[in-house]
Amino acid sequence: MQKASLDNPEYRNGTWGPAYLIQGPSSDMGVLLLNPGDSMPNHIHEHCDESFVVLEGSCTLWMDGVERHTMTVHDVFRANPREMHYLVNESDKPFRCLFIKSPASPGDTITIPWVPGEPVPTLTDESA
Repeated sequence: MQKASLDNPEYRNGTWGPAYLIQGPSSDMGVLLLNPGDSMPNHIHEHCDESFVVLEGSCTLWMDGVERHTMTVHDVFRANPREMHYLVNESDKPFRCLFIKSPASPGDTITIPWVPGEPVPTLTDESA
C-alpha cells in the first residue's frame, strides 16, 4: 500500500502545475493546480487513460481541439489514450483536481502544440 497527502505537494512549476503523489506500479496519481490564467499544454498519452476529479474551482477542458467542457467541483472526466486534452483556468480562482493515469506509463506524455483559436492538429503515427 502507498499513502500520500494533498497537503504541500511539490508542483512541477513551483507554485502550480502537476504534482505526482503516487507513481506506479499500476497507476499514477497526483494533483493539478492551475491558478487564474494558467494552462496545461495540449497533450496526449500514448498508452494510458487520464482521469480527472475536480476538487476546487473551475477550469475549461478542450478535448481533441473541438469539444469544450467546463470542469467544476465533483465533476469526473476521462481522456482515453491518444485523445488530446488541454486545460486552462479562465476563472478568477484557483483550480485543483486529482488526476489518475492508468496504466502507469512513465514518459507517455506527448505535447501537441495547440491553443484554442488555432487549427486543430491531425494526429498521425508520427505524432507519437
